[in-house]
Amino acid sequence: MGYFYALLAAFLFGANGSVSKVIIESGFSAIQLTQMRVFGAAVISGIVLLILDRRSFRLPPRQWPVIVILGVVGVGLLQATYAFAIALLPVGIALLLEYLAVLIVAVVAFFFFKEKVHIRLWLAIGLVIVGLVVVAEIWSSTLNPIGVMWGLLAAVALATYFLVGERQLKTISPLALSFWTMSVATVFWAPFSRWWTFTGETFTTTASLGGTLENVSVPVWALVAWNVVLGSFAPFLLSLSALKRLSATAAGIVATSEIIFAFVTAWLWLQESLNTWQVVGASVVFGGIVIAQTARTSDVVVQADLALETGPIILPTELIEEK
Repeated sequence: MGYFYALLAAFLFGANGSVSKVIIESGFSAIQLTQMRVFGAAVISGIVLLILDRRSFRLPPRQWPVIVILGVVGVGLLQATYAFAIALLPVGIALLLEYLAVLIVAVVAFFFFKEKVHIRLWLAIGLVIVGLVVVAEIWSSTLNPIGVMWGLLAAVALATYFLVGERQLKTISPLALSFWTMSVATVFWAPFSRWWTFTGETFTTTASLGGTLENVSVPVWALVAWNVVLGSFAPFLLSLSALKRLSATAAGIVATSEIIFAFVTAWLWLQESLNTWQVVGASVVFGGIVIAQTARTSDVVVQADLALETGPIILPTELIEEK
């Protein structure tokens, strides 16, 4: 069941990239999509905490500066940079770039936090560098350089979240950390997202699903609801459930399958295809990321899509039992 939960979470996270791209192409800006997503995730997380663990709404004053940094950089900027990246790049490649955070986390943990890291990390770095050169086809520059920049910035933002956030889990649950950081991100983007220009028609208008589903149109509110519920909150809970049943290493490796699901979904749905060399390069990068997931001795799993921390866990059933 642990592997089933982990794979289902990875599938939902991976497929959500295509949903996000359709929403952006329907007229939402990347920042508006970010605003709706973090706001929706904050609301759902807050409702669950209100029912199951109201104590999580209380935070020590000393924790607020870190929560603000995590919310602005690790969630707000992460979601925006990823949204900008998928607007200019194939969904799978944008996510592949974002997942380079796995390597950044391991390298920083080794050099700055003096953590023990397995020697295979250097093999992983070599594979990723070679694979990225092939994916980007440096010799012909087939990828949008601005999109690549946004993807790399997303990796830096995600790495920041995990390097700072994992140390907060000693005093706060993953769900509470999600609520507070999503709330901070919502406030951060509010002045820039032009949310006040939204009208009822913004959400009731229909949008084509594009690609192989070009003849199918659905209301924009349905796409946004999918993005928030099935693309964010549901896979987050599934990830937590998986980590209760699997080791961190096993869960981390399964989590990286999100990249494969993103490629496959975008190919079948949005008809975003790669040439033979790019497929080979992406496979090499993916292999490097999987190896990097096993290089660090930590109980934290990098789940890229919403920068949701999956470390020491308090699940709803445990909260109920405590009460």
